[in-house]
Amino acid sequence: MKQKRQAKIIEIIENNDIETQDELLALLLKEGVQTTQATISRDIREINLTKIAAPSGKQKYVLGKVANHESMESYRQVLSAGIISMEAAENIIVVKTVSGVAMAVAAALDNMEINGLVGSIAGDDTIFLAVRSKELTKSVINAIDNRCTAKR
Repeated sequence: MKQKRQAKIIEIIENNDIETQDELLALLLKEGVQTTQATISRDIREINLTKIAAPSGKQKYVLGKVANHESMESYRQVLSAGIISMEAAENIIVVKTVSGVAMAVAAALDNMEINGLVGSIAGDDTIFLAVRSKELTKSVINAIDNRCTAKR
């Protein structure tokens, strides 16, 4: 049951721009899959869904670690539109974002596979980035800056 539901979720997000769990739940119910929003939330974590900017300007769920050109361009757009400032503190980078987009920016950064970037923790408008060492902090900031300004 779980595997079939998760396969249906993947099929739905690949064929539709799904922005919210409620939209996903409605389409699952329409397809005859009886579930709850809490179960969908767990499924999203388990199958590693993340949100990226869709061409429409909204966000949409995609499978995590997608590395095609279209996804990378979406990630760049999220970074460019969302990041206000970055400041290093030893091997931590504090990223200030536009209110409400920190999770999307963190997901984009996590999926861009930046050398030295270990992971992120996002709130509403602030992200803490863990860097492998303080010596790599400046290069991670530069890599993020370069990705923000690419194609501008």
